Amino acid sequence: MTKPTKQWYASWFNTPYYHILYKDRDYSEAQLFMDNLTNYLNIPEGGKILDLACGKGRHSIYLNELGFDVTGVDLSEQSIKHAQQFENDTLRFDVHDMSKPYPDTFDAVFNLFTSFGYFEDETCNLKTIKSIKAELNDFGFGVIDFMNVNYVMDQLVSEDIKTVEGIDFHQNRSVKDGYIVKDISFDADGEHYEFQERVKAFTLEDFEALFEEAGVYLLDVFGDYKLKTYHAQTSERLIMIFK
Repeated sequence: MTKPTKQWYASWFNTPYYHILYKDRDYSEAQLFMDNLTNYLNIPEGGKILDLACGKGRHSIYLNELGFDVTGVDLSEQSIKHAQQFENDTLRFDVHDMSKPYPDTFDAVFNLFTSFGYFEDETCNLKTIKSIKAELNDFGFGVIDFMNVNYVMDQLVSEDIKTVEGIDFHQNRSVKDGYIVKDISFDADGEHYEFQERVKAFTLEDFEALFEEAGVYLLDVFGDYKLKTYHAQTSERLIMIFK
């Protein structure tokens, strides 16, 4: 049995079952978001983008297809190993802890699809924003695309079963100690597995406090992937542009 670990993301993201559970994510919507975001930021042709917590690199690959020079980094060695098969002269992948500055500067640093707030050590959240600041060139923009916790908590389904590729994933969701928690259990390949996802329930006000402490400036806030206005209770996303 695989028990939850302190750094849950380090073990869960490295399993094939994580990718099975989330295989039906809407990547056409994600690509539309990338189109809208890069147009809004007016990133120059051939501009450099750092994709923080890139997973298996699907969005890095798409950004590269749009003509950008892309570096994708992730803590998961398995995900990066998979992504590296797609590397070319303007697309590279690297294992990296996003709470530490990457040794280069970029026209944009993207942290997408709620890939923030995982850390057990809360100081790493501030360190990540300071690292993004260090990774931006003089004209660069940082982007954090986070869940809107007000909306998520209002819509929270406490328990369900999701069946993918013949695996019944039992999912239990709750709010504990300022975190949105999902406990996942399932049987696969003759073994029983238990994992837990924990994401800090950051509000816009929480991010504003982190930004102020990190010395970055919030420029704009959007509420969905079409870059519509953010509404605190009804928007599905919290997309923040800063520098």
